[in-house]
Amino acid sequence: MEISYHGHSIVKIQTNGKTILIDPFINGNGQTDLKVAEEAPDIILLTHGHNDHVGDTIELAKKKDALVIAPNELANWISWQGVKTHPMHIGGAKEFDFGKVKFTQAFHGSSYVTDTNEIIYMGMPAGILLFVEGLTIYHAGDTALFGDMKLIGERHPIDIAFLPIGDNFTMGPEDAACAVSFLKPKIVVPIHYNTFPPIEQDPQIFADLVQNSEVQILKAGEKVNCF
Repeated sequence: MEISYHGHSIVKIQTNGKTILIDPFINGNGQTDLKVAEEAPDIILLTHGHNDHVGDTIELAKKKDALVIAPNELANWISWQGVKTHPMHIGGAKEFDFGKVKFTQAFHGSSYVTDTNEIIYMGMPAGILLFVEGLTIYHAGDTALFGDMKLIGERHPIDIAFLPIGDNFTMGPEDAACAVSFLKPKIVVPIHYNTFPPIEQDPQIFADLVQNSEVQILKAGEKVNCF
C-alpha cells in the first residue's frame, strides 16, 4: 500500500489494486503535482461540498466509472451529474471491496458555488475514517477543533491522521496540535495550508507543538513513511 499527499487536502491511497483519491482539487490548485489528464481513480472520497474539495471529481470519476463516496446531499448532487455514487452520513460505516469507510463529524460548512454564482447547499461536512490493510487512516476534512476528537481516537486507534492547519477557515497550528493530543495518531500529516494567502502557514510551527506523535511534513507527491 502507498499513501501520498498531493497538496491542499488531496490524499492518494493505492491499495489492493485500487486507487483512492480523497478531495481531488487539482485544477486551480497551485500546490499539487497531479494533472487531471494523468489520474484515473477507482474510488473518490469526499469530505464536503466546497469547490476546493470536490474539485475535479466529476471529470475524474467519468474516466473509468469510479465510485464516489460522499455525505448524502453531496453524493446525490454528484449522481445527478452522471456519476456513480454511494451516499453515506456522519456516524455511518460501510464495508467496500477496498476497505471500510466511516464518516465522522466536522465543524465547517458545505456548499458548492456554480459558474453562475449559485450556492448549492451540500449537507453537513464530514471527516473520513478509512480502514484498509490493517491501518486506520483519518482525514479530518475541513474542521475546527472539537472535543469529540478524543472519542474518535479512543474508538478507532488511528495510525495516520491528515489534519488541516491553515487557520482562517479551519484549525490553525495550535488547535491542530491540540487535536493531535486528542486523537493520538501514530503519524500526523498537516494539510490544507499555503494554497491561498489566507491559509499561509509554516508547518514546522505545528510540528514543534505536537507531542507523542510523529509529524511528517510532506511536499506534493511525497509518500507517508508507514512504519
